Amino acid sequence: MHILRPQFRIEQERALAFAAARGFGVIVAADDRGPRASHVPFVIERRDDRVIVQIHLTAKNPLVELADGKRRFLLIVSGDDAYVSNDWYASPDNVSTWLYEAVHLSGVAQLRETGDNRGHGDALLAVSEARLPKQPWDLAQMEPGKREMMLAAIRVIDLTVDEIEGQSKLNQHKSDADHVAVATRLARAEETASRRLADKMRALRPGLDYDESA
Repeated sequence: MHILRPQFRIEQERALAFAAARGFGVIVAADDRGPRASHVPFVIERRDDRVIVQIHLTAKNPLVELADGKRRFLLIVSGDDAYVSNDWYASPDNVSTWLYEAVHLSGVAQLRETGDNRGHGDALLAVSEARLPKQPWDLAQMEPGKREMMLAAIRVIDLTVDEIEGQSKLNQHKSDADHVAVATRLARAEETASRRLADKMRALRPGLDYDESA
């Protein structure tokens, strides 16, 4: 990750907390043809003094065979982002920019045995379901044959993290007046990531009976 300014840098423990809270990112590795990438949910674990990112992929994903215990993988975790117009600033002659938060976690990836699939599934579901305001759902509630078929179709990969990079580009280098001006503009935006996705889903199938109060 290219750190533009030191004041944008996210300290390592906070970067890990940021990534864990997001729980979704892009995993990247390269083979002879070039980069390969997949969008994946993940969990972060501490084992002894190591940080492990655990993901799963479908068994046929090209990244699976690259997780040989030698090759380096990169996990990119993005947060919110927003465009800032140059005329939003209080002072003149600023340039437009993009504010964002992101964390990169990299290290060597190792394929796990298929016997570890259930444990990974349970851990991932526990973390993901805990983010929702409802009674958690777990794999024990799935019909056993269907559950085993689904678990057999994935492969679990451990990424042992040895490099943590994070950046929170929020105009920290600007004056107080510019900071307030931009923050005020952003605060007026009503869209959230979830609302934007919901709007796109409704636009794809406009004839369905949606709950307009949601």
